[in-house]
Amino acid sequence: MPYTASEQRYSEMKYARSGKTGIKLPQIALGLWQNFGGNRTLDIQEEMILRAFDLGINHFDLANNYGPPPGSAEENFGAILKKHLRPYRDELLISTKAGYHMWNGPYGEWGSRKNLIASLDQSLSRMGLDYVDIFYHHRPDPETPLEETMIALDHIVRQGKALYVGLSNYDAEQTKEAVTILRRFGTPCLVHQPNYSMLHRWIEDGLQDVLDEHGVGSIAFCPLGRGQLTNKYVDKIKEERANPTGNLRKEAYTDERIAKFEALQAVAERRGQTISQLALNWILRGNRVTSALIGASRVSQIEENVAALQAPDLTTEELSEMESILDGIGNYAW
Repeated sequence: MPYTASEQRYSEMKYARSGKTGIKLPQIALGLWQNFGGNRTLDIQEEMILRAFDLGINHFDLANNYGPPPGSAEENFGAILKKHLRPYRDELLISTKAGYHMWNGPYGEWGSRKNLIASLDQSLSRMGLDYVDIFYHHRPDPETPLEETMIALDHIVRQGKALYVGLSNYDAEQTKEAVTILRRFGTPCLVHQPNYSMLHRWIEDGLQDVLDEHGVGSIAFCPLGRGQLTNKYVDKIKEERANPTGNLRKEAYTDERIAKFEALQAVAERRGQTISQLALNWILRGNRVTSALIGASRVSQIEENVAALQAPDLTTEELSEMESILDGIGNYAW
């Protein structure tokens, strides 16, 4: 049966402007990093992507190496786009990236002009697209001159293969330099994609200030700490402590740390939320982060995470309480 998008898809989703640009991002976006490769059946992926769109998630984030195997997430998304979402292409914000290893030889990764242009051509072919909305450099290259990488991004926009460009995993100083170069060429940076959560707060030490100063948005990946900020995590670390498998250092499952997660869960429960929803509200507090990029393995997770946007803003008292809980909590991703 042909797919028809929900007429209510934009009624409850909240959108935020990405820096000082004309683009608004959904405050919850769907990343296809895991669970959308060749290791999952297409019908499950299709169900998640279509449900996300019906909930107002119009931003789907990919990269050339997402899978497994690398490239398969783009292929699968392209198949779903062709079958169901092609009539809605102008409503969609599709992003991909390059920078991690994709093929053998000296041009198959990092940030050379040759790698970025060739990689995007391959991504467009896999997805069956003429252009992507956002093309990211996935990680800084310690050897290629930054100007070469930024010139390549500018060239890609001028070719019409991407509408906007972004950065991922760049620190504050690298970001400042890259954004300055891009602006000089006339292709401003739309958005930065950092790893950011209650357990991994490095962007607060300078990067957020750079983004604010230069009018660049941000979209946080791993906002749930790769599963640590979910209701099941306390059970996992208790089980690991009882039956050690070597997945975590002993510091990860101390009584003190378990108590901290239980305290976070108590804050969430007082708000009528799950800890995942609380974590997303925290990420979006104060409007310094434009969007949270979730992953999912089933539809119910997407529904749960989008529902976080209907909760009231965190109060000053709640934020203060959470700061106390988070002090020294540590980050031990599974």
